[in-house]
This record gives sequence, C-alpha cells and structure tokens, in this order.
Amino acid sequence: MSAAAMPVTLLSSHVSLLRRLGVSSLGFLSRSSSSSSSSSSSSAAAAVVLPASTNQALGIAQYAISFMNGSKPDDAVLEQTRRFYVDASLCGTSAIALKTNAPAVLAREALRYAVNDPTKGATFLGSSTLVMPEKAALVNGAAVREWDSNGTNFGYNPALNHTAGEFGHNDFYGVAVAACQMTGRSGADALLAMACIDEIRGRLAEVFSLKSYKVDHVVHGAIASAAVYGTLMGATAEQIEMAIGMVVAHHIPFRAIRAGKQLSDSKGSSAAISTEAAMQCVHRTMDGFLGPRDIFRNPEAIFRLFEGPGQMLQKVDGPVNREKADASPFDLHLSNSGSDFSVMGMHFKLGLYEHQSAGAIQGILNLVEQNPSLRGYGEERARLGVDKIARIRIKAYEPAFGIIGDPAKRDPTTRQSADHSMCYIISRLLSKAFRLPEGTKFETPEDPWKHLMLLPYDYSKEAIYDPLTRAIMEKVEFEHGGEEYDKNYPDGIPTSLTIEARDMGTSMGSLGGPRTNLDSGFIMYPGGQARNTTVNLDNVLAHKFKSLAALCVKEGDSAAATALIDRFQAIDKLDNSGLRALHDFDIVHRNNFVDA
Repeated sequence: MSAAAMPVTLLSSHVSLLRRLGVSSLGFLSRSSSSSSSSSSSSAAAAVVLPASTNQALGIAQYAISFMNGSKPDDAVLEQTRRFYVDASLCGTSAIALKTNAPAVLAREALRYAVNDPTKGATFLGSSTLVMPEKAALVNGAAVREWDSNGTNFGYNPALNHTAGEFGHNDFYGVAVAACQMTGRSGADALLAMACIDEIRGRLAEVFSLKSYKVDHVVHGAIASAAVYGTLMGATAEQIEMAIGMVVAHHIPFRAIRAGKQLSDSKGSSAAISTEAAMQCVHRTMDGFLGPRDIFRNPEAIFRLFEGPGQMLQKVDGPVNREKADASPFDLHLSNSGSDFSVMGMHFKLGLYEHQSAGAIQGILNLVEQNPSLRGYGEERARLGVDKIARIRIKAYEPAFGIIGDPAKRDPTTRQSADHSMCYIISRLLSKAFRLPEGTKFETPEDPWKHLMLLPYDYSKEAIYDPLTRAIMEKVEFEHGGEEYDKNYPDGIPTSLTIEARDMGTSMGSLGGPRTNLDSGFIMYPGGQARNTTVNLDNVLAHKFKSLAALCVKEGDSAAATALIDRFQAIDKLDNSGLRALHDFDIVHRNNFVDA
C-alpha cells in the first residue's frame, strides 16, 4: 500500500504519534503521490530521524508499522535483500543436511511444540510441520548462522558520522517468514519485512558498539525482530515498545559465548536464541504484559549505562559522559524509501570464514594467483610447496587481532573455533592451493575464490587435523598492525600479508634457493566487501550457492540443486499458500561429515 493510499485514520494517527515523539522528518509524509517510481536512482532516500531526546523505542515501533504500511525501498534494495536471504537460506539448509549439532537439537525441540492452527504456527527449513513461530525462527536462525558464512555488517556510515562499527549478520529473516506465513501475507511482504529488520539492526550498529562493552552483537537484531514481528502480528506501537524494552531489560547476552579456549554451539546459535526471546516478548505484551517503556533513555539500560548522559560505567581510560539529560547516547536515522538503506553497505562472505579474516584471504588469494609456485603440486607432492614456506606474516587491526588472533585459536579443536582462527583459515586456503592439480590456471580475479573457496568440509574433523594444514599453521605469525590499520576499520578490512619463501621460481625443483618475500600489499576492500570493485560478486556468489545447494540434494543432481536455489530466489513471487510451503522440501542428509 502506498502512503497516498493509506487510510486517513491510520495515516493521521502515525503523523500525530511521530510529532509527539519529536521525529524531525518522515519521508512518506513529504512525498507526493505522483513521486517517481522505486527504480529511480536520482531521488534522495527519505528517512525518519529519531533524536536522542525522544522515546526511540516507541519511534522504532512506529517506524516499523509505517514501513510495512506504505514505504517502498528502491528495487536495488529489495534485490540486495533477496541475495542475502538466498545466501542465508542455503547456508542453513546445508547445515541441516550435514547434520550439524545445534540445528538438529533445536529442530527436535521445535517439533515438541507442534500446532495445528495455521494462524499460530510456522515452519522451518526442510519441514512442513507447523510449530510455534518462535521455535521455527529458532531453528532457522541457528541453521543459517551455523557455518558463519552468511552476510555481515560493520556499522559504518561516515555520511552521518555514525561509525560505531558494531558487527551484525543477516540471521533474522526467519522472523519475517514465520509472521507472514501465519498472517496471510505474501512472500513479497516477507522480503519487505526482511529489509525492515536489516535497516533497524544495521542503523543501530552504526550508532552503538555493543562489542566495546563485551555485549554480543545480536542485541540489535533482537530489537529489530521485536519491532518487525510485532508489526506483522498486529501489535500496537506501545506493545512493540514494551517488547523492545523487555528484550533490552531481560535478554542481554555477553560475548562470553565467543570467548574461551574452544567455542561451542552457543556461538552459532546466539542470534537464534535472542530472536526466540524477542518473539516471546511480543507475544507477552500483546497478551497484556506491561514491559519497560522508553528503554533507550532508561538510565540503567545498556545504552546509557555505557555511553549516555549520566553514564555509570566506562572503558579503561575512556571518556565519561557527565551530562545530565533525559536522552539516549545517539540519534537514529532510519530510511523508508529510496536506495540509502543499511543493507546496501552490508558484506557477503565468499565461503566459510570469520569476516575479519577476509582481508588476509584476499591477500593470500592474490599471492597464489600471482605466483604459480604457490599452487598446483597435486595431492602427492603438496608437501613440497609447504616446505618452501619459511614464514607467513599477517598484520591486521583491532578487533580482528583480538577475535581471530586469540592464542587459543592457534590450535582449534572445534569447527566453531577453527572458523574463528586466522591461523587455521589462511593455512587451510594455502593447503588447498598446494593440492590443486598441476597446471591449474587462474584467468580472472574470481578464479582463486572459486577454486579455493572454504566450504563445510574444510571445517570437518578430518580437515581441522589435516597434517598439511597443521604444518602451514606452524609457520603463521599474526600481529596487530597498530594505528595505521585500526584507523581504516570499519571502512575496510585493513590487512597485509607477506610470505617469506625460497626457490619460488617454479613448483618443481629442490629446496634451498634464495629467499623471496611475497607481499600482498595493504588490503582494504576484499571480495564480498560492499566497496570491493575488483571481484565480480554475482559470479562468485553463484559458485557459492551451487556448492552449498549441492550438499542438500543427491550427489551429482545439479537439477535439484538449481531448483533449491530457485525456490529461495522466488520468495517475492509467492502468495501466502506458496509461502506456507516454502520449507516443504526434502533435504538429503549426509553421513560423511564428521564435525569437530
């Protein structure tokens, strides 16, 4: 429904409430009914601005309601959202196919909450059984995050000076699907709701860094989930406001789930568990439970506790906000039309890896492409390539160094730790390069990504303890690059990588030749990063999609793999009956993936 077509009473109530909130602008109110189509790239995006001095929880609620009842992002925004949705869905389906632990455990849990009423139940990947919606979203959220391979945002918007740099991932799409399945909405409505979730959580990531206070990044996604789920379920703005308040007051996870000597299922399922809690909060407030109001200005909630006026806690040697004001720490900008949406600045992972390693991955791929002696020895002679490496030295920024350079990660024993180990990720890539058949050629910038893409079997127990990979790991040195690197994050992923090697003129011959330093140079925008211009994103994503889809069907059945990709690609073409059947497909489970 366009803004011009909205019922007068609904539109008037939105205007009145937003004025009461102190909102400085609402794009659809100033846009005439004859404005240009969504495909126009010349018109500036209209945005809601929620000042720090206003009730931002209520403002987010009203924004979500208005967005789903009249706003229209440009086609490019919806297409980008679709890409991230397909990516997430294939990550999730393949994780279920390979029988990873957390999705399997949570699926068994969900099936204990089966329902018969289609207005009260939703489905999860590979199942037609209706379960309670928060359980469906729990399974889907855990599955899509299991490989740590779906989309990423780094909370960076220099145009608004909003550069808090908080992480986030596209883990929350199951909320939109579940709600739209139950409420008679279409796949197009679900895609629009996904864009709304990404906008809210993405903009929060730009203005408040949870990681700085060891709070897990999924909080922003949980807030967005409560807002959009409540909207789709017909909650009032005040009920959504209270649900957001309950999320922040009752459900704050800490980054303990991402620390420690070896990581667990909690790392991959954090977003899913927070999503479940957010949806339960909405159900409770819709049933009459009175949750905290105006949570962003609450002096003892996480936002003002750490940064806002009257700040109680501070970083070591950090500034303290002594201001006496009834305000949150930030203004919040939310787009409702045009192309300036947070999702347009989010990043894809071109394989399975912690995204902080993407700069080093691009560096090693560049060196492998430029130096034939770093690839193509074949399985039997791959050790010869390893023996030519004397040292691999990586420099990167904080927080990359602290997260994936943790000394405990030098010896990962679980998949969850291996995909957060810079040492393992780079060593695994190089071991794959050495094992390539002799004569393998790279003719485009995309070829190294496709030939060496890290996929689920690169994190199996066999791969993690692969002697060739372990031998390379012993040669890796990872250090903090200092201010030069730190100042360029989160604009890019500033990294450099050098390989000290010998006898590099050929992949044949004896060892002991002159030493050579191979230097990647300073990497800022690796493949998959939103500002990368050197790697054809669609080309490499197509390879990733096919590779993951192939794990979900009978081996060699390329037609079935294509059909699975197409199923997710067509989400916006589905009516409600099609959306209800979205997850009703067979997954071929594989028994040869041994998890670590």
